[in-house]
Amino acid sequence: MALRLADGTAWSDTLARAVAAVPEAFGPEADGVTTLHNLLSGEWRAAGAPSPVRTPIDSTVLVNIARLDADTARAAVSQAAAAHRDWAATPLAERKARVTDALDALTAHRDLLALLLVWEIGKPWRLACADVDRALDGVRWYVEEIDRMLADGREPLPGPVSNIASWNYPMSVLVHAELVQLLAGNAVIAKTPSQGGAVCLTVAHALMRRAGLPATLLSGSGEELSEVLVRAPEIGAVAFVGGRSNGGKVAAALLDTDKRHFIEQEGLNAWGVWNFSQWDTLAAHLKKGFEYGKQRCTAYPRFVVQRDLVDEFLDMYLPVVRSVRFGHPLAVGADWRAGDPLPELDFGPLISAAKAEELRRKVEDAVRHGAVPLHRGKLDGAPFLDGQDTSAYVAPAVLLAPPGRSRLMHAEPFGPVDTIVVVDTTDELLAAMNASNGALVASLACDDEELAGKLAVDLQAFKVGINKPRSRGDRDEPFGGRGASWKGAFVGGDLLVQAVTQGGDGRLYGNFPDYSSYPAT
Repeated sequence: MALRLADGTAWSDTLARAVAAVPEAFGPEADGVTTLHNLLSGEWRAAGAPSPVRTPIDSTVLVNIARLDADTARAAVSQAAAAHRDWAATPLAERKARVTDALDALTAHRDLLALLLVWEIGKPWRLACADVDRALDGVRWYVEEIDRMLADGREPLPGPVSNIASWNYPMSVLVHAELVQLLAGNAVIAKTPSQGGAVCLTVAHALMRRAGLPATLLSGSGEELSEVLVRAPEIGAVAFVGGRSNGGKVAAALLDTDKRHFIEQEGLNAWGVWNFSQWDTLAAHLKKGFEYGKQRCTAYPRFVVQRDLVDEFLDMYLPVVRSVRFGHPLAVGADWRAGDPLPELDFGPLISAAKAEELRRKVEDAVRHGAVPLHRGKLDGAPFLDGQDTSAYVAPAVLLAPPGRSRLMHAEPFGPVDTIVVVDTTDELLAAMNASNGALVASLACDDEELAGKLAVDLQAFKVGINKPRSRGDRDEPFGGRGASWKGAFVGGDLLVQAVTQGGDGRLYGNFPDYSSYPAT
């Protein structure tokens, strides 16, 4: 049966809604493509060289982003520092009122923000809505709690917070963090991710600016802007979310400074299976784990399984993998009518055709060097439009025993590819689960929870689940990483506010050059 776009979801309709909502943030069309403005010194400006942004859904051009040079970014940072001084002196009650006004405006445009995420980063509708809702609900919790969090005399940082985040959670990670930083008395600067989320973030920041919040939004290449957004003396803190390569560069740039920072880097999150029998429960967890194609920092792409349980594990696991649903997030049948639910998918495309091809090459390389392909899905039969470009889509794959030389053995694939390692002892279990020198989360499936608790002590993960997954968390739940997966202050709940303020009693939780301190998780 031929599929079509759901009514009212075409990109032309979606972009028109965005322009109507915040016209000040958009420039005129050039060659039929709209260019986004940058938010500099409290105003939307047509500065920068236009560069096309494509949707991973079908590789068509969505908009142009205007890439700034370092000199323009440096001037914007200086202006943000001046705005920071005024905002830091603004009474808390006024800050709460303005953040609440921004939340109300964002809530009024919730469906638009979610649909933008569908087009820009390929999230299925349900997951895009969850990204927006988690941001808004989470910040409303902070509005209620911020008086208590600042009661010990904590004050804003000496300069604005610079936010450099990946593309996968524009609202629930980036905008959420910015609004809490603003609530705590800091002006904020955000770099638009190069690979996706630019229009959603533009609309969100326009609504934040209308509420009187001192926010700056800059587009440009990481190489061009990183030096400014990390090392500029006016910056009070650097918040980074992304991979180890770029995170390592940011950390290196901060070595000779005492600048506050929190650098979240990926790790290979592992799920160990030892003396276990609750397969139905585990199956439900693993199916949910495929959401958004595992393009998130708390996904579990590695399973370390006791040899005696491999047959039972595969009996449970392979049907789960084969049941995963992916395809065009907005493709519906001819009988679809307005008000009907949009497709219920586990994931859509990866963030780009280039990333999809890179992941396919990793799988091929692992198999060529000895990994056993237990499952390699196909795009055939997935819901796509006739003639659609599907170059950014990757079907789930499962590899047994990836070789040591394979990139999939030690690094997170950031896509729907799982690897399975077989072990005979608990020492081997721990070693295999700790393969990436630190992780954000890990889990153990074990009927003996006392034994699992003992094993968990030796896992190099910030959070460890016993017979359940762990995640970034919401509201008062702390978040961080062990080993190479995190540098600087931890965040989440009170820790996020402490990370972007100064004063009070005690030192910060986190991984620092001279100490590491971990909260209860």
